[in-house]
Amino acid sequence: MLEELLEAWRTNHRINLYLIDHISDVGMKCTLSTRGGRDVARQFAHLHNVRVWHLEKRAEDLAEGLVTFETKVTPDKAELRDAFAASTAAVETFLEAVLTGQPKRRGFKKGIFTTLGYFIAHESHHRGSILLTLKECGHKLDKKAQYAIWDWDHM
Repeated sequence: MLEELLEAWRTNHRINLYLIDHISDVGMKCTLSTRGGRDVARQFAHLHNVRVWHLEKRAEDLAEGLVTFETKVTPDKAELRDAFAASTAAVETFLEAVLTGQPKRRGFKKGIFTTLGYFIAHESHHRGSILLTLKECGHKLDKKAQYAIWDWDHM
């Protein structure tokens, strides 16, 4: 069960990286906001920052050394990839620790699967927002890339 749980988390991670790699540099700067809201790169930064925030609350030592992005900073793809690699590994360590009952590790009250479900649901929500932003801004992903993120058996 542990390996299946972690594989779901790793697949979610690979989907994030796949999108980062398949979005053009111009696409990463797209936004639907007229008031300075998040562009696509900052939406990805938000995903990473939320991971860190949860780790700070639930397993503080695992958040140590993880960078966070300032609200108005637009990170480049390399910075996002590095941040995601680090926070993915930290969350994976956290999930394993919660499942195996290690002390000082606190998932959601409803259990480990709810904890994992939250992380993946939050990130999926923002991936949908990212895809909509790209479409509305004229930088829609090609069909192959659009469907690839749903092929969890091969992602």
